[in-house]
Amino acid sequence: MGAQQVTDRFTELYGTAPQGVWAAPGRVNLIGEHTDYNDGFVMPFALPHRTTAAVSPRTDGILRLHSADADAPVAELTVDALAPGTDRTWTAYPAGVVWALREAGHPVTGADIHLSSTVPAGAGLSSSAALEVVVALALNDLYGLGLDGGRLALLCRHAENAYVGAPVGIMDQTASACCEAGHALFLDTRDLTRRQIPFDLSAEGLRLLVVDTRVEHSHSQGEYGWRRAGCEKGAALLGVGALRDIPHSGLDAALARLGDEEEIRRLVRHVVTENARVRRVVDLLEAGDPRAIGPVLVEGHASLRDDFRVSCPELDLTVETALAAGALGARMTGGGFGGSAVVLAEETDVPAVTAAVREAFAAADLTAPRTFEAVPSEGARRLLP
Repeated sequence: MGAQQVTDRFTELYGTAPQGVWAAPGRVNLIGEHTDYNDGFVMPFALPHRTTAAVSPRTDGILRLHSADADAPVAELTVDALAPGTDRTWTAYPAGVVWALREAGHPVTGADIHLSSTVPAGAGLSSSAALEVVVALALNDLYGLGLDGGRLALLCRHAENAYVGAPVGIMDQTASACCEAGHALFLDTRDLTRRQIPFDLSAEGLRLLVVDTRVEHSHSQGEYGWRRAGCEKGAALLGVGALRDIPHSGLDAALARLGDEEEIRRLVRHVVTENARVRRVVDLLEAGDPRAIGPVLVEGHASLRDDFRVSCPELDLTVETALAAGALGARMTGGGFGGSAVVLAEETDVPAVTAAVREAFAAADLTAPRTFEAVPSEGARRLLP
């Protein structure tokens, strides 16, 4: 839904035109999975798929929310009554942002909000972060809060952690708020320094595909939280603040110190090797050798499948089939347990790779996957006026 359509629908719902329209993108992570909550390195980029919000402020303490993508009427909440754990529907995400802003001392006194999204939900492409960031950016502008993208991302993460109850890291919100078109974002999640890495595959005759397996997942469920707790236990057993502090050269010694803690050993090995993979991809892209990142993606998938164990049969089938059809690299992306995979391929091989994956799903009697090209796009911004 375009900006004008969102404006028109807002006017129908609330009886007056919005004071502005904003957009925030979903993201796909090129490399660096389950490292963000370990103070590690990640490398996402923004997608052209986005959540759009038409918004006007209110002064009476009322928050009204509507989504074109939810089969529900306008929800009306009282900002003074917002509290973590009180909402288990989609409205927890925008309401959580309002709560987080107010908790931080920002004078948000209500809003009318209408939302529409083209980010596939449950596909590991950060539909929730896009929703949070677009609301945060709109309220930041309307209330003159003066917060930059990095600060908005932190507030959105706090909303999702504390209000929604999902133990996510900082990557998704930062990508949605801060990415630039034609670049991947090299983010150090410890000190939040970030660097835009040129990522123009089309100029090299390459394409990066996203294959949405249509297997939905939920970060707020126990498997994700269990792994995060396991990483924290590993850091404690090794006497470090976070697994980021284990150098790749010291991995074998660290694993030996963990003794018979096999589950923890697996988690530690993935995080340490994944941080090294992010650095390798950065080096290869800056050296102008994007084809060479293919094998690194494959290594990352094997680590997520075998050590972190967050893949699923549909993701494994996607990766194996794409590689057999000529792809240069492929791996699952996102939190896992479903969602999407990324596939790096020569432009000329895209039709064959896409067809092979589709046929493999059909042969396995699985729902047909959704495949599209991932084009590095711009981060959150104001559309109107």
